[in-house]
Amino acid sequence: MFWNFFGYRAVQERELAPTMNKPIPFRFLILLSLWPIPSNALLAAEGAAPGAQPNVLIILVDDMGYGDPGCYNPHSKIATPNIDRLAREGMRFTDAHAPGPLCHPSRYGLMTGRYPFRTDVSKWPKQPLIEEGQMTIASLLKSQGYRTAMVGKWHLGFRESGYDKVLPGGPADQGFDSFFGFRASTDIPPYFYLRGDRALTPPTNEIAEHHTEGLARIQGEFWLGGGIAPDLELKDVLPRLTDEAIAVIRDHAKSSAAKPLMLYFAPTGPHTPWLPSPEFQGGSKAGMYGDFAMMVDAMIGRVLQALDDARLADSTLVLVTSDNGPVWYPEDVKRTGHDSVGGLRGMKNSLWEGGHRMPLIARWPGKVKPGSTSAHLICFTDVMATLADVTQASQPAEAGPDSFSFLSVLLGTQPENKPVRESLVIGKSIRFGPWKWIEGREPEFFMRPGSPIVPAQNEPPSQLYNLSEDPGETKNLAADKAEIVTRLKTELEHIRASTRTRP
Repeated sequence: MFWNFFGYRAVQERELAPTMNKPIPFRFLILLSLWPIPSNALLAAEGAAPGAQPNVLIILVDDMGYGDPGCYNPHSKIATPNIDRLAREGMRFTDAHAPGPLCHPSRYGLMTGRYPFRTDVSKWPKQPLIEEGQMTIASLLKSQGYRTAMVGKWHLGFRESGYDKVLPGGPADQGFDSFFGFRASTDIPPYFYLRGDRALTPPTNEIAEHHTEGLARIQGEFWLGGGIAPDLELKDVLPRLTDEAIAVIRDHAKSSAAKPLMLYFAPTGPHTPWLPSPEFQGGSKAGMYGDFAMMVDAMIGRVLQALDDARLADSTLVLVTSDNGPVWYPEDVKRTGHDSVGGLRGMKNSLWEGGHRMPLIARWPGKVKPGSTSAHLICFTDVMATLADVTQASQPAEAGPDSFSFLSVLLGTQPENKPVRESLVIGKSIRFGPWKWIEGREPEFFMRPGSPIVPAQNEPPSQLYNLSEDPGETKNLAADKAEIVTRLKTELEHIRASTRTRP
């Protein structure tokens, strides 16, 4: 249930009537009444010993939709027993969002607690997006005595001058003690593994561009042509990354150092190329994509089993989500009967909900109530402030400027009618309570011309939706609610002109 738009029913009933003499910024109307309980007091109430710090495992899969896991979509054609298990053992968020509907903006927001529109995300192919000295979730936890490790897809840029040289600006320079992974997606060349800040084997060979007949150009076994390491097979990347993540957990369990572990595992699927191993082929009822998504779930299961085997599960906070929506067209829904966005509108790269509303599950034994659900509005940028509260760290004023802690939600002490964050900005869209406004038309990159998810040319460029009544964004209310549009536009302009939203 969405919270009251302004926190006051009388104001809501007036629907921002013109009787209000001047535009009061939305944030001030509810700020004082919704201020959260201090996190240290929350942890004390839950019986946490001073200085007690859990291990942290963040799993960010690639291009999985809101409607893919069975715990989010009872009609899903994809078996996801491991994700579903986490939902039974933890908390399932129904209104969690990536800070961008594409890989690199989303990952930037998660890593920095900062909206991606505040930087130039287009420079990632040759330059790092994260500035030198900028706090990340890894450097935050490292300052608290954590061993920090990353395995998987980075996609936030390196300072590139040749792949036989050191590649600065990546995970090794952003707070991670160790890194094994991929520069970007497994369909964007060059293709090679990195360990630390160097290529394991430089991409000296060439691979030709590849597509799957009968599917859209960017679906199926799709990859672009370019450089590739001689010893690398794209079909082996997902299992190899999983092996490396498991090795980190096992090594940590054997270590005599009394440090907690932070592991950021970013598998490369079910992003293209869809390359399910033979044991998963034909396993789903959603074609090649569904089979690969099943494989991703199985890899998550292997990592969770490694936690169990190492006897670390009971002391680990696990967060599992996806970076953005899927590449899944209405034609695919008709073909397979599987709705990868679970009734939402849009897909990857869309400002509609299907592009950025993500499955998000948190498990923390003894802290998060098993089988619980939260409708609080959450953004990936909020992970930084939440981890700061979990570890009782001091978050510098300049760090995580768009990060709001949802620790109280995890602990079950935050009332549903009192939001953690008052607004959410994704590109040229803003969410406030149940209202969402999109400025301009949807980007058509990734979208097929004439597809039902592409707006008609005569569709008004200003889009306003009431998500509490219309989560599928089928009724554009912009013409009928001009006053709300004006207020949302004003607030969006204010936030974009500011340097922070966190007090």
